[in-house]
Order: sequence, then C-alpha cells, then structure tokens
Amino acid sequence: MSVEQLVVVLVVVLAVIFGVVRTVRIIPQATAAIVERLGRYHRTLRPGLNLVVPFIDRIKDLIDLREQVVSFPPQPVITSDNLVVSIDTVIYFQVTNPKAATYEIANFLTGVEQLTVTTLRNVVGGMDLERTLTSREDINTALRGVLDEATGKWGIRVNRVELKAIDPPASIQDSMEKQMRADRDKRAAVLTAEGQRQAAILQAEGEKQASVLRARGEAEAAVLRAQAEAEAQAMRAKGQADAIGMVFRAIHDGRPDQHLLAYQYLQTLPEIAKGEANKIWIVPSEMGKVLESLGGLFTPPKSPDT
Repeated sequence: MSVEQLVVVLVVVLAVIFGVVRTVRIIPQATAAIVERLGRYHRTLRPGLNLVVPFIDRIKDLIDLREQVVSFPPQPVITSDNLVVSIDTVIYFQVTNPKAATYEIANFLTGVEQLTVTTLRNVVGGMDLERTLTSREDINTALRGVLDEATGKWGIRVNRVELKAIDPPASIQDSMEKQMRADRDKRAAVLTAEGQRQAAILQAEGEKQASVLRARGEAEAAVLRAQAEAEAQAMRAKGQADAIGMVFRAIHDGRPDQHLLAYQYLQTLPEIAKGEANKIWIVPSEMGKVLESLGGLFTPPKSPDT
C-alpha cells in the first residue's frame, strides 16, 4: 500500500471516528440539551444516551433543570415616606421549559434580576419604613406572585423569594436604636415600679393580717382572762358563801346568847379597820345597845340585898 493510500485510509478512519463522536451524545441527569438542525430548533435531548445527525444537528445549550438559588446585590428602594432602604433579595427558581428559557429571552438570569428590582420598588414604594421592616412576608408573597406570573412564558417557575436584609439609612438606624433603648428603659422602669407596688401591697397586706391576728389574739386573751376572773370570783363568792353558811350553821347549832354575839362583834371590828381603803367608819345606830350589853356583860351582878 502506497503512502497516499495510507493517508486516505487514516483520513477516512478519523472522519468515521469523529462522526461517531458527533453522533452519540450523553446528557447528564437533571440537564436538558437544545438541538438545532440547520439553525432551527429541532428537539430537546433528555438525560441519557442520545443520537444526533453530525454536521447537521448542533447542540446549542445545556440547561440545568435543578432548582437554582441566586442572590442579587443590595438594591436602593425608596419607601412612601421618602426614605431610602437597601434590600438584598434571594430568588429560588427552576427551569421547567428548556426551549422557552433558550428562545424566549436572551438571558433569563438577567431578566429575573431586573424584574425582581422593578417589582421590589413597586411593592416597597407603597409602604412606609415601619411597615417595610415588619412586613417581609407580605413583600415576599407579592414578589413571588409577580415574578412567577411574568417568568412563566420564559419557561421558569419561581418557587420562593426571600428578603435577606433590609438596611435603613444610618441616621434612621441610630434613631431606631435610641428609640429601642428608650422603650427598654421605659419597660424596665415600669416593671420596677410594678414590682415595688406589688411588694408594698404585699407588705401592707401582711401587716394588716398581722394586726388582725394580734388584735384577735388580744381579744381572745382578754375574754379568757375575764372568764378566768369571773370563774375565780364565782369560786371565791361560793367559798365565802359556804364559809358563811358553815359559820351560820355552827352558830345556830351552838345556840349563842346575846353576850357571845356581842363579844364576837367586838373581835371583828379590828379586822375591819385593817383595810387601807377604810378611812371612814360608819357606826350603826344599834352600837349603843351593843355597848350597853357589853357593859352589862362585864359588870358583876348585884346582890339581892342591895
């Protein structure tokens, strides 16, 4: 075989190998390939082994079908009260139609970013700063609805939209921090005053209960003392009555005469005078008769002859 024939054979073999390589295409999982035939869309290759016509079919793009996360840089947005806030957004989207994502828009990532910025400005432009800072969920829902509707014709489905950060101006942040500190100090003062008030109420209630208990105890003690004193007086009176009764019975049983009674009366007078409160003596009217009886008691009887 001559050199020219060998070169021809090698060229043919290389052409066949190149044609086979261009004919067999392996598409990875979760990926789709757009095939153009003679410059026009022909079909979409699915994951796995695919055959194309070499030199006629051309793979234009490989489209990732997985959910993608794109974080856009902070965007200045003006609120309804003319304050500029910087908002970072994160978009979660997925390509559902590779053909539309390839031919309906030149760069769907740029389109999603710009649509997100304009929609964010429209939504936040109708809110004041306070509502913007406290209504993240409402803003996320509004953004997702607008983006999902607008990107549907691009073959893209927006799954979630998240506001990563909302940064107000530095002066507003300083004012908000001062207000928060003032609110915290106010709440602390209110809690302290409430605690002191509760403590004073509890202390007053404790003192009241203690006073009531002391008064009740003193009243019960006075009642008990009075009952004891009454019982003691009753027992003393009963003892005196019993003694008087016994004396009376003894005197009655002894049948005393007038001289004996007068003598006992004279013995009782010094005992009556011993009391400290006995400053004045009241002499009964019968005292003269008693003395006469006493005189007759100690005077010897006269003889019958005198």
